[in-house]
Amino acid sequence: MTTEAAVELARQALMTTFLVSAPLLALAFVVGVVVSMVQILTSMQDPAFHTIPRLGAFLAGAVALLPWMTERMMAYTIALYSGLGRYGR
Repeated sequence: MTTEAAVELARQALMTTFLVSAPLLALAFVVGVVVSMVQILTSMQDPAFHTIPRLGAFLAGAVALLPWMTERMMAYTIALYSGLGRYGR
């Protein structure tokens, strides 16, 4: 395996990881900001009020995005295994 092939393999793995995780992380960030704004406006500092909506939104997002995430991971895995002979040289 050449250095360029190893770098390309690592780049593809990192890009796939980023693309699969970015929507859920963005959702958790947006929900966290909204909940923090509500806490600031109401002066309520209960930790459960901050954690439960963010976990619920993350779970709902994971369930909604699971088919898309699975499709992306399968496409990456198929591309990786189909080029396995190229990496063995």
